[in-house]
This record gives sequence, structure tokens and C-alpha cells, in this order.
Amino acid sequence: MTIRDVVFPPGCQALYDKNRYSPAVRANGFLFVSGQVGSRDDGSPEPGLDDQVRRAFENLNAILAAAGCRFEDVVDVTVFIVEPQSTFERIWAVAQEYWGQAPYPNVTAVGVTWLYGFDVEIKVIARLPHA
Repeated sequence: MTIRDVVFPPGCQALYDKNRYSPAVRANGFLFVSGQVGSRDDGSPEPGLDDQVRRAFENLNAILAAAGCRFEDVVDVTVFIVEPQSTFERIWAVAQEYWGQAPYPNVTAVGVTWLYGFDVEIKVIARLPHA
């Protein structure tokens, strides 16, 4: 039986246990990170779109750091956006604060109708630097 090599950021395991999923799993030299939203430590949404995007990236970066990665190790990004026609430009402007320098990862943006009360979710695959 294969055991998943799960990565938990500090202080958040209870939230993931409650919702029954892993924040990230290491496999074959890569880190597969579950979609991150702009949630506070208690799981509630950060108010305001810009702050919610910043919190989503901070949550993502905490998971990457727990695995020994940085955003520069990310090779694939999927961004899920509620109401992309009216929010994409704002989300993308805030995302650039965290994006780093070229070469950039590939990106797929997907418009969705519901994200459990959040406006944006960011899912990534990163290369583990020590793999």
C-alpha cells in the first residue's frame, strides 16, 4: 500500500482534517498543492477581493515553504475565478505581487460559479528543488 507523503503548513492541520483533504502531496519529484483560497486560520474568507487574493497566495506560499519550495519552483498554475469577467483584472494585478520574475509558470484560468464562499482559488504543481 502506498502512503501519501503529505505536507502541512504550520498550524493548519485541524482545518484540513475537518475538511478531509491534504494541503499538498509529494510524489515523483513534484509537489501537488490543493487549491488555496483566501481563508483565515479559522477557515472564514478574508473580506475584500484584493485581500482574499493576497491571503490565498500567503496560504499557498506557506505550503510551498513547508515542502522546501518557493513560488519560483512552481511549473503549473490553475486559477479558478468566480465572475472572471468582472474580477480577473483585479485578481491578476494582485497576483503579480507574488509572481516573481520570468520565466513564468504556465497558467490556466477557469471561470466557475461557486467556490464555497470565496472569489478565487489557486492550485499549483511545483518541482521539488531537492528531487
